[in-house]
Amino acid sequence: MKFVIQRVTNASVEVDGNVVGKTEKGFLVLLGACNSDTKEIADKMVKKLVGLRIFDDENGKTNLSINDVGGQMLVVSQFTLYADCSHGNRPSFINAGDPAHANELYEYVVNELRETYGIHTETGIFGAEMKVSLLNDGPFTILLDSDEIFSKGK
Repeated sequence: MKFVIQRVTNASVEVDGNVVGKTEKGFLVLLGACNSDTKEIADKMVKKLVGLRIFDDENGKTNLSINDVGGQMLVVSQFTLYADCSHGNRPSFINAGDPAHANELYEYVVNELRETYGIHTETGIFGAEMKVSLLNDGPFTILLDSDEIFSKGK
């Protein structure tokens, strides 16, 4: 599972010219899932995401989490995070998760953010052609890749 996390002042996502999700101060999270991802991996990723201390404290140090600042999230599905560009110039998406499996994990992550962590979380529409707008705060962008930070066997 991969998360591209951007600390934002605001962000929104449009489908067919209509805003379907938006956030103020918080995170825009682009989420990609592969077929070997599980709910257990999603749980670890969400815990890491919520625990990230990348907001400034009173001394200007990045020491506060999203909950510490009352932040919000906009989570957008992004299968292209699994693009394989190793052969030629046209990316292959064979490593991206099956849409049904990826959508299940996407919905699971959003539900965990809302229900378990109490974070106001809005979304795009899974599988839709979306236009994402954001004002990156920093800029501050982090990539969380479960293959790099967690052992899939644990």
